Amino acid sequence: MDIPILETKRLRLRPFCADDFDDYAAMRADPEVARFLSGEAWPPERAWRHLAYVVGQWKLEDPGMWAVEHRETAAFLGMVGFTGPTHWPGFELAWTLARRWWGHGYATEGASAALTYAFEVLERDRVISLIDPGNHRSIRVAERLGETLQGRFEHFGKEMLCYGIDRLCA
Repeated sequence: MDIPILETKRLRLRPFCADDFDDYAAMRADPEVARFLSGEAWPPERAWRHLAYVVGQWKLEDPGMWAVEHRETAAFLGMVGFTGPTHWPGFELAWTLARRWWGHGYATEGASAALTYAFEVLERDRVISLIDPGNHRSIRVAERLGETLQGRFEHFGKEMLCYGIDRLCA
């Protein structure tokens, strides 16, 4: 599958490349970033395995995650995109940014572009976002996207909030 490039006013969502690894590993090693994801900072080896999964997802599952870069500077900001393996509770839109980029609206901007892609190009009827109940920043992003709380459930042994939006509501 050819991985599309999405552009917004300030961002470029593009395929990951090998040059992204150091920034990706640093992001996943940050305890504040990891707090609401895996719960622990990752060593480089685990970050490498996960990045390989992210890249391979486009080949095996169709849409996956994009690297997010700043259009003016080409700085790596994080990742935005989809996951929805057959065992997942739905077609998920997710986002993770390196801490230095928090609070600038980049997560909302990138996730909004991905959500539009999901509804208009992929013709998905529903998109969800799984969020740790303590992750107030991500909850605000989901709400800005128009997602509403659909419920709580246990996912991989951890309580998660499930936000969602239907194409008809977008």
